[in-house]
Amino acid sequence: MENAVRKADVLVEALGWIRQFRDRYVVIKLGGSALDDPASVRACLTDVVFMESVGMRPILVHGGGKAISRAMQDAGIEPRFVGGRRCTDDATLDIVARVLSEDISESLVDEIQSLGGRAVGLSFRTQNVLVGEKLKLDGPNGEPIDLGRVGRVVDIQRNLLMATCRSDTVPVLPCIAVDREGGLLNVNADTAAAAVARLLGAEKLVFLSDVAGIYLDRDDESSLQRHLTAARCRELVADGTIDTGMIPKVEAGIEALEAGVRKVHMVDARFPHSLLLEIYSDEGIGTEIVRKRRDVRPTEV
Repeated sequence: MENAVRKADVLVEALGWIRQFRDRYVVIKLGGSALDDPASVRACLTDVVFMESVGMRPILVHGGGKAISRAMQDAGIEPRFVGGRRCTDDATLDIVARVLSEDISESLVDEIQSLGGRAVGLSFRTQNVLVGEKLKLDGPNGEPIDLGRVGRVVDIQRNLLMATCRSDTVPVLPCIAVDREGGLLNVNADTAAAAVARLLGAEKLVFLSDVAGIYLDRDDESSLQRHLTAARCRELVADGTIDTGMIPKVEAGIEALEAGVRKVHMVDARFPHSLLLEIYSDEGIGTEIVRKRRDVRPTEV
């Protein structure tokens, strides 16, 4: 009986959040080592199916850097990175496009359907959503750096995305954009997800990866920050506390917040049902980033 009561308490706690987020868009970026762990992927997608079933509008954006590197190695192509971006020539682009839009995207769609949900892969191979332009980077002396077919998202097919969500179907978007001339562009998945959230006016942007969130000290689990403002995140980037691969996520998240996305979340995909715990509980499980202090969870105000 006590166990049954605890379950009922969990449902009651979730009810308020379920009602608040009904018909709201949440953009979920899945990447990192989590994509290489079938159990973690299945648990995350189970949460996505739950979210759609209770009225939220989840949109899944994914990368696949490790799978791409393995495929390039099999093809005898040496990966090259500049400023954290994969240099993408024509041969590399062919591999990136195949791995993302066929191998990974199709497997995620199949997994969602096996869990009883509805999903569709939206890409240049089916119906394209991400519109991009070539990314331009400056070198240390101001000289332009040519990354090849690397881009950034500048627009989305908003009506297509909204119509897909309204049909109770989860859109699955690989991070490949199409430019105005019809060419393909390799896009960073973090920035692609943030652009979708920003251009769609999403309620939430969630980064699922293989870390629990933002720590003040990586060697001290108790230093995990549950709630941060955008201003505080900038301070942590400036003093080096936030570094390496977390910087693009944080910067993309802050840009999304400034464009109207209400909250950004950093969550460990390896923790069972981390998505549900972060979104539908009073305390959450990862790091929540907001524009201002007043926007944190009510229980923390």
